Formats: sequence, structure tokens, C-alpha cells
Amino acid sequence: MNISQRIEQRIARVAIIGQGYVGLPLAVECQSYTPDVTTEELLPLLSSGRYTPTTDFAVLEESDVIVICVPTPLRKSKDPDISYVMAAAEEVSAHFRPGQLVILESTTYPGTTEELLLPMLEARGARVGKNVFLAFSPERIDPANGKFRVRDIPKVVGGVTAECTRLASLFYGQIIDRVQPVSSPKVAELAKLYENVFRNINIALANEFALMCRRLDVSTKEVIDAAATKPFGFMPFYPGPGIGGHCIPLDPFYLSWKMRLNGYEPRFIHLADEINRAMPDYVVELVAESLNQRRRCLNGAQVLVLGVAYKREVGDTRESPAMEILMKLREKGSEVEYVDPYVPSLDVHGTILKSVDLTDEKLAEADCVLILTDHSAFDYQRVVDHATLVVDPRNATWGLPAPDDRVVRL
Repeated sequence: MNISQRIEQRIARVAIIGQGYVGLPLAVECQSYTPDVTTEELLPLLSSGRYTPTTDFAVLEESDVIVICVPTPLRKSKDPDISYVMAAAEEVSAHFRPGQLVILESTTYPGTTEELLLPMLEARGARVGKNVFLAFSPERIDPANGKFRVRDIPKVVGGVTAECTRLASLFYGQIIDRVQPVSSPKVAELAKLYENVFRNINIALANEFALMCRRLDVSTKEVIDAAATKPFGFMPFYPGPGIGGHCIPLDPFYLSWKMRLNGYEPRFIHLADEINRAMPDYVVELVAESLNQRRRCLNGAQVLVLGVAYKREVGDTRESPAMEILMKLREKGSEVEYVDPYVPSLDVHGTILKSVDLTDEKLAEADCVLILTDHSAFDYQRVVDHATLVVDPRNATWGLPAPDDRVVRL
């Protein structure tokens, strides 16, 4: 029985390298559709023997489909760090057997699949499109998004050959509602980067627009909401304290690095990064300015931060602008505490902070309450009722009744 038949009959053995926020939901999806990955859902899979976590790469030899879902961070120089992809690819090629389908999902620069993975497999005697099948299909996971789960998000698939594309599409078609084949891995790699560059640049535009609106004494949110009533040709993006997470701050640099190698400097990417990375400094200045207007100094002020994760409803602090903001506030002499139901403790450059309880007393005692992550668990009306000053770069308090001078927004 060939791999196509095994996939169609849903008896193919699938190995997923990497069990993080991408690989684990995909592994669960390969068993049966579940809305999210919880302990209660994993335990039956573990006991049934259909899901087996292991660190033994020898299992790859028994696998029909191998999916690589490993991190692709940046080096300090902002050059791509694909060491995890290379390590995974080395294991795949070392345990290669004829007939396997290999798919890379990790976000990376255009050309990775064909320039790195393909030669490694061919060095082991593989003939792509004949006895091994290679494709790229970018992950599109959005953590904490209850509307779009793994099955709901269309899957872009680009194979090295037409047969590679067909088999990869066939595989994903068993677990994803819609599969979008494209002509090559490079197209699929670029599609993912374009998605994230698009978001990065538009967030930067919203952030810069917020700076302009503040100088003009106009509400940024009111302006954007008004513009969003146009039913075509406009998509609203909103400002914030900065960008964070595992994709938006990092992925655009994979493209800019590759383009520099090709003699082109992508200016939008670097300008957007400059604007977005300046926002934490601006937020600190906004806190200082707001305190000064109340005859308080940032040095010695008690600042209560609400939310430190990079986005709402998650506990992920990777690249979170809150990290830099907390550090700068502390450097300027502020006494900083934070509340985050998803982040019980936080390492701020060697100092361990612990999340405190959000009480009326804490709100009233703080010289400034700073909202950095708009978790739905926070009662924002309670916040504005008890705090003496709220700085809200997330516009989480928008529309709530409060004294005019109590809340400062972007």
C-alpha cells in the first residue's frame, strides 16, 4: 500500500517534530477534531496509544508523514536562526526511508525548503517526487482565538513537485476544511511572510497615527472606528504599547535578510520595526507626563500594570512590550507591581516579580494603573472607578464612564 492510499484510508503514521503551540494542536487534530488542547483531551489520546510523545527520532523510520514544527527565532543581529530547522532536518534525513512525505511548517525565509531540506534528503539517496515527497505549508495558529481553530484555518501547501503538492494537500485535507495548493514551496513561504509583514506594517501605521492624533488632541480609536464604517477598501488596525509574540516582531526580518542577500533593501519592514519598537518608550513617557500633570514624579511612583502577556487571553510573554516597559519604569525609580491571571511570575532582567491580586485597595493605592494587555478577566469599570490615574494604550476602557482627567488613552 502506497502513501497516498494510507493517507486516504487514514492509517498513515504521522510524526510531528516539535510539540509547542503549533505542533501539539496539529497532533491532536490528526487524531480527531477538538476545539483546543487541554489536559482532559490529551489523556485519552495518551492512554489509547494513538498519541505518543517521544524524544527518540528512530520513530521517524516508521512514519509515513513527517511534519516539522520547530521554532525559528532571530539572532541578536536580527539574522535568521534556523538551527532548530536544520537539526530537525538532519534527523529526518538520517532516518529517511522511501515513500515518506516530509512537510516543513516553521516560518522561514523563501527558499529554505528547496535550498536546505531538499539537498539534505538527496544526500541520503532520496529522489524528491519519486521516493520521497517534500512540501512547505506555513502554520497559521492564532493562540487563544476561539473563532478560528486548526481545522477552520485554510492551509496553503506548496510542494517541490506536483506530486509532492498533491500528497501534502491530500494529507491536510483529512484534517483541514480547506486546502489551497500553490505552485512551489517558495510561494507558500512568501505567503506566510507577506501575512505577517502586512500586519506588522499596518500596526506601525496605527501606532504612528496614534502619535499624530495625540498631538492634535483627537481620539485615535474614534478616528479608526469612523474610518472602519467604510464597507470596502479599509481594514482597521489599532495602536498599542508595542508588538510582541512569536511571529510579528520576528518574521519580517526573515524576508528582509533574504532580500539583502539578493541586493534589495525592503524599507517598509525596517521603518515599521522602528516605529513599533519605539512604542514602549513612548508609553513610559506617557506615564511620566500623566503623573507630572498631577504633580507626581515617575521616580518613586507606584505603578500597577495590568497584563504582561503579548496579547490578551494568553500567558506568553515572548517579545512582549510589557517586559521593556516594566524594565524602564523600574530603571526610572518606579515601584512596579503587575496583575496577570495568565502569568503568575515574571523575570524582568533577573528580578522575579509575582502577579498580585487585583483589589480595590491596590487600584486606589497606585499612582498610576497602566493597562498593557487587555485581558477580558479584568473589570475595567472597576479599574476606572477606583484608580486615580489610568494610562490605557490598549483602549480597553473605551466607552466607560470616568472623569475626563482620570483616563489617558492612545
